Amino acid sequence: MEIDFKDIKVIGFDADDTLWVNETYFRETEERFAELLEGYETKNKVDQELFKMEMENLELYGYGVKGFVLSMIESALDLSNGKIPQETILEILNLGKKMISHPVELLDGVEEVLSKLADKYRLIVLTKGDLLDQERKLDKSGISKYFHHVEVLSDKKENNYSNLLEHLEINVSEFLMIGNSLKSDVLPILNIGAKAVHVPFHTTWAHEMVTDAEQVNNHLKLNSLKDILKYLDN
Repeated sequence: MEIDFKDIKVIGFDADDTLWVNETYFRETEERFAELLEGYETKNKVDQELFKMEMENLELYGYGVKGFVLSMIESALDLSNGKIPQETILEILNLGKKMISHPVELLDGVEEVLSKLADKYRLIVLTKGDLLDQERKLDKSGISKYFHHVEVLSDKKENNYSNLLEHLEINVSEFLMIGNSLKSDVLPILNIGAKAVHVPFHTTWAHEMVTDAEQVNNHLKLNSLKDILKYLDN
């Protein structure tokens, strides 16, 4: 399907797994968490219960490492019937601190793309997650200079996007969103009448997956962020 980008003036970028690596570290931590709980349950059971706990806590804690750590601690207490040693709780806390302090690893071609688009378009970051953590990652990334605005949203639904675009005085017809999640970065954007580009990451959090029935084809799907230059840098 041919997508016309000639009217685009503002480009929004998701952050985690679009600009830099993120989900990989969550998966690594989940593996370590399952090892810590192997005396109580199988890895599969631990993974299932942790995800269930994350979903139950999402409305309370939102997205990000801190909520993830709290869900791990609560899951550990549940799965061990409250018998989890203090040392293991401390280890879980340290896993979270390690995630937060992890160096920012930009994805291939990110700075090249931003540097080439920054002169022609107004670039903004629209991401979910913990405000402090996302600000820290953006600062560490060295790419904050390319963005006119950074917004950390509690969620990425139609109303979140619509309210923000209205606040920033951005015409929906002139806005393009680029991200790795169909659920968060593509579907709600298309539903409000803007355009979207999907750049899948090699691994996706289960909460961000969509069903076959939700799949759409009225957006551009790319294998690499660098490929966007074929459509916009002209």
